[in-house]
Amino acid sequence: MKRIAILGSTGSIGSSTLKVIRRHPDRFKAVALAANSNIDELLLQVKEFSPESVCVIDEKAAARFALRIKNKGIKLYPGKQGLKELISCTGIDRMVLAITGSSALEPLLTAIERKIDVALANKEALVMAGSIIMGKARRHNVRILPIDSEQSAIWQCLAKEDKRALKRIYLTASGGPFRKTSRSLFKKIELKQVLKHPRWNMGRKITVDSATLMNKGFELLEAMALFDLSSDKVSILIHPEAICHSMVEFNDGVVMAQLSATDMRIPIQYALTFPDRLESGFSGIDFCALKSLNFEKPDFKKFPCLGLSLKAARMLGTMPAVLNAANEIAVNEFLAGNLRFFLIPDIVRTVMNRHKNIINPSLAQILAADAWAKQQTAAVIGKL
Repeated sequence: MKRIAILGSTGSIGSSTLKVIRRHPDRFKAVALAANSNIDELLLQVKEFSPESVCVIDEKAAARFALRIKNKGIKLYPGKQGLKELISCTGIDRMVLAITGSSALEPLLTAIERKIDVALANKEALVMAGSIIMGKARRHNVRILPIDSEQSAIWQCLAKEDKRALKRIYLTASGGPFRKTSRSLFKKIELKQVLKHPRWNMGRKITVDSATLMNKGFELLEAMALFDLSSDKVSILIHPEAICHSMVEFNDGVVMAQLSATDMRIPIQYALTFPDRLESGFSGIDFCALKSLNFEKPDFKKFPCLGLSLKAARMLGTMPAVLNAANEIAVNEFLAGNLRFFLIPDIVRTVMNRHKNIINPSLAQILAADAWAKQQTAAVIGKL
């Protein structure tokens, strides 16, 4: 039985992971759960899954949670330091990392140092420091198992193929809620419209990134790190049905694609069971009912975040960390009601243009660029 830790257990990915564990109680045990501050949901999870250890990152919420689990025999690790201790002190076979944003970088590196295979849902850590993370994983013989449906699709399509025969990877995107919206109407877009994704049920931050298509730009950088690719080996296609999760083209003209229902439990389960496949409860694709699959080129003018991501992918160095940090602050301000949706790419572009890129940066330089970009972004927004 695999002992599973879930960091971000109360979020969308974390909740889906627990559904997979619930379906296969003979294969998996949730031994450690971590959440930021949603202690009501976390308490329900604790009651059902009886983990050995729990972390609440928000220290005020952790103090309240401690009173609610008193005398229940569960070890509580409070705060960011507690998160590192939970990873280090709990016997874990596989860790699901579903924390959003740049805050996932430190626990990811900690897990690698502890030689724990990571089922990775977070994009931002690889965007910031992909080469450092993957290099460290190789040195520690740790597997980074992608949970993103697109990266999982690529991983499965490559499988036992000779990577030297790889010609191109196609990342597919649904196009988000504004695929057919005129660019002239973007100034009128409100939060409730942004959060209505046509295909996926996700957290608020990633849903905004999907609406701007920044999420697909992040996946470009993520794929480059996971599969050791240059930016010119990755193309983005809009695929509104979201049935084909990505494709791999080889030098003989053969294209392999992974198709499945639009439910994150499928790639989550594969990341947990790899190299095995288990029954998931999902039926296959009914091609007769589907009738057609559509693909189109992305509109870089309507979705400038794609172009900004491609710029960062070509420059590399500290620029991807700046891209991520500026976007993170801008999206948070939009979610808080302090910034209009259409201004997000303008803010990110301004901060990127101010940055002096550092090639082959150390982790310390990446973290410094992250902090600088967050401060710059807050300052730019403050002057609007």
